[in-house]
Amino acid sequence: MSADYTLDEFITRFMLQQPAPARPPRAVRQAAVLLPVVCRPAPTLLLTRRADTLRKHAGQVAFPGGSADPDDRSLIFTALREAHEEVGIPPEAVQVLGQLGPVESSTGFQVTPVVGLVSPDIVLQPNADEVAEVFEMPLQEALRLSRYTPLDIERRGIRHRIYLSWYQQQFVWGMTAGIIRELSQHVARPEDGYSMNSSPLAS
Repeated sequence: MSADYTLDEFITRFMLQQPAPARPPRAVRQAAVLLPVVCRPAPTLLLTRRADTLRKHAGQVAFPGGSADPDDRSLIFTALREAHEEVGIPPEAVQVLGQLGPVESSTGFQVTPVVGLVSPDIVLQPNADEVAEVFEMPLQEALRLSRYTPLDIERRGIRHRIYLSWYQQQFVWGMTAGIIRELSQHVARPEDGYSMNSSPLAS
């Protein structure tokens, strides 16, 4: 992502590009996460660090989100509901731009990333039972493709590629890093020097 990449250009390129075709779903359960872009003069990407007491993915950096309820009208509704429950972002305060292609998690969910804009004036109210910390990462830095280091692992006899990255004291890896990397490729410009066609994400 080039130094002069503005929020307006990010929005324009996101809206112009079509998401990559989804892989045939193997997961039965559906989930969604919200990728909140905070509209500061230098925009940021809001992330959480999950509570250390959670049964799954404890202490990991993540986007607010979770599994779909039977009553959810859509996966966008799921992402907004979960973001409200986890960090206190009102659903009506999110300007949804669209979705990225779904990815499969290691826990058997098909997860749909939803990209939305939020105001920097929103007062966050993290749910202490689920969220240990909320932090913002400069969008410029988050979408710098070179910050994500690939690592090939084997899980249940199947080889997966995951991505690892640090931001300050935060370790960003797995599905979260893969989603950010996918977003970076989704809005890439030809002069950024890499293809819009991404490799499959691993969780």
